[in-house]
Amino acid sequence: MEGRDLVRSVKAVGSAAEAAQGMRTAWAAWRRRRLEAALPAQRGAERARVPGLVRDAEPGPGGGVVRFARSELRVTVAVNGAVFWAWDGAGPGPSYALPGGRAPEADPRAVLEPDKDGAWRVVAERVTVVVSRHGAVEVRTPGGLTLRRDLPPRWWEPVGGGPGRWMQRFEVAPDARFFGLGGQDAGPRLRDGTYRLWNGGPGAGRGPGADGPHVTVPVQLVVSDAGAHLVFHDNTWDGTLRLREGREGAGSGHDRDGGGELRMDGGPLRCWVMVGTPGRVLHAWAALTGAAAQPPAWALGHRYAGPGDEREVRRAVADHRARGIPLDAVHLDAGRPGEHRPFTVDQDRFPKLPVLAEELRRDGTRLVAEVGSVVRAEPGDAVHDGGGAGGLARETAGRAARVPGRPGEPVRPDFTHARVRAWWGERHEELLAEGFAGFRLTVDAPRGRAASGPPWPARYALEGRGGGHREAHNVYALCMARAAHEGLPGPVRPEEPFVLSRSGWAGTQRYGGVCSGDVPEGWPGLRAALSRVIGLGLCGVPYAGCDVGPQDAGSASGSAELFVRRLQMSAYFPLLRTQAGPRAGHGDPWGVGGEALEHARAALAGRRRLLPHFVTLAHLARRTGVPVVRPVWWAAPEDRALRDCEDAFLLGECLLVAPVLAPGTDRRAVRLPQGRWYDTVTGEAYEGPGRVLVDAPPSRIPVLARAGAVLPVRGEDGGLELEAWAPARGRTGGGLVVTAADDGKGPVTERYVTRLRGGRVVVERHGENGPEEPSRPVRVRGPGAP
Repeated sequence: MEGRDLVRSVKAVGSAAEAAQGMRTAWAAWRRRRLEAALPAQRGAERARVPGLVRDAEPGPGGGVVRFARSELRVTVAVNGAVFWAWDGAGPGPSYALPGGRAPEADPRAVLEPDKDGAWRVVAERVTVVVSRHGAVEVRTPGGLTLRRDLPPRWWEPVGGGPGRWMQRFEVAPDARFFGLGGQDAGPRLRDGTYRLWNGGPGAGRGPGADGPHVTVPVQLVVSDAGAHLVFHDNTWDGTLRLREGREGAGSGHDRDGGGELRMDGGPLRCWVMVGTPGRVLHAWAALTGAAAQPPAWALGHRYAGPGDEREVRRAVADHRARGIPLDAVHLDAGRPGEHRPFTVDQDRFPKLPVLAEELRRDGTRLVAEVGSVVRAEPGDAVHDGGGAGGLARETAGRAARVPGRPGEPVRPDFTHARVRAWWGERHEELLAEGFAGFRLTVDAPRGRAASGPPWPARYALEGRGGGHREAHNVYALCMARAAHEGLPGPVRPEEPFVLSRSGWAGTQRYGGVCSGDVPEGWPGLRAALSRVIGLGLCGVPYAGCDVGPQDAGSASGSAELFVRRLQMSAYFPLLRTQAGPRAGHGDPWGVGGEALEHARAALAGRRRLLPHFVTLAHLARRTGVPVVRPVWWAAPEDRALRDCEDAFLLGECLLVAPVLAPGTDRRAVRLPQGRWYDTVTGEAYEGPGRVLVDAPPSRIPVLARAGAVLPVRGEDGGLELEAWAPARGRTGGGLVVTAADDGKGPVTERYVTRLRGGRVVVERHGENGPEEPSRPVRVRGPGAP
């Protein structure tokens, strides 16, 4: 047993109540150490390798192959403009990031041709790729500006054979800024530092050497004056990315390029690059990795977690209704606590669950099942045996790999096996029959390796290739979400069930959203939550959120003010979930003070009013890949001041949300993009670009609407109405409204335009025969309003 494991075990045995957990920790540490001793050494003698000098090239569809002395590089431009390159014969598939593992077709117009100084280049409509004679890869705009330069890679390969590790350095422009990498707490702009590409568990990403955040995606979105580009290294192995921002010489000519270094423990060195505006880049990314799943309207409302049995569920729903707080869904772990039996219902706590679900549904509240990936290690149990031979993650000796530190040392299904996914997905029908309308997947990032030390000794199918935990860890949650999403071949009820994951990887958006759960305590947690949601959106995951709950109000660093400010910000995130603590009312709005209740009720009522706008943004995200929550520089990436703005965000194109991120704040500065913006409460107008001071009383956070915007909102009678903001003089505006069709065959999109006519605001709908009268009630805000 390692010393740190023994110390943790002794500390855990501090009382009789904790003795059992302490013994389990000690046993798990001893067992893990014994199993790790049976593994082969992680790194023995290695041989370093670089590509060497170029020898020749072979043109092919969309590009070709460039051969070097000790390696070869394949470069291909796809029909959507995305560039793929890979070393040593690696291809686009198999890949968990691509739907069905299939890559888009090559662009026949792109041609590999000789360049100067022994280099080769591929010229396409939107991008030019230049490969130097030493193996550096340079990405340029059609105008010849360099966006990125990847230096020749280096491999370290075991002398006795096996997967080799590799390193790739790269350079970007001095003014470039980095975004992405999934749900990072330190962001949304990623500054100098090292970021681990390893999905973490509870408390992840906090402190030096810790695991990565809940969701890591090896995607960099780089924005500079020359343009934006997205880089995706399609490799699921454990790795680190070290970033270094550049520095401009203020006209002295002594600029320093930005750049970084990517190190991976194994796997292929293959990469996708998309070039263009942020919107075009994210559209190409969605075309490559798949469109986002479409959530039903209730999934975009207010969801609540915490009740322990049927009586508590009824009481929680009644408390929300009695206090006028909207409630769209309740999350339940309906199984027997501690038994690790997914898809079962504890009849003692929920004797009539279908009846409860139907009663709540009639009043507009759905039930969401919490489904964990840990299975009781009991041969003969239906869930344990259902995956058949090879259905569980295995040790090197072939036995089922146990999950250390949990009662009974349960096991995990191997979701990288197609048969296991199909079997697991079918089990979700059992919960649908109990009345559940959706699922949240938990414990879906197996804790396999700390910042130092050997990996968890588990083996996975990996679609028949076979591999270890370091390769499968990051895609475990993705495969679990895929099983849940694909387990139901078609709609089994009028509303398609929606899947939420806690972790994920590239392509997670195809199967649902991400609700990452806990964030750091105290006020730093607000910035972390904001960073996660923006970062995930820039990696193609439009539906994301973090829990609002007892860590905000009940911890040593929490307060009623913190709870309210967190709720006010989260009310504008794509996914909103509040969470109660272990004591009744602890973490609920009514449990943290009377004034806090009023502010919380106002925030949640505002969320309910904007629900049609969230539905519209969800449909647009599915069609275009554009995130629901966007950084303020989204429409003007050339504005350097906006690129550095990290304390506000855009909800769609037309709303700018400026959350309060520090205690005792009643006014705050807001950086505005170009144009006129209205305070949605006071109606006061501000002109951008620039920095303005706006009121931020305890009752609300600043939310500004773009002049000319048309927003679909929920009226006082519950129907859909349009809120139109007056355009600036000489300007027009507008907006889109997406609703469900009356015949249920698909969404209906309506486009509206606003203009000033005779000093009066006019709103028109663009129909097939030209401008028409709006089909919805219209409420005009701002100058010119009736």
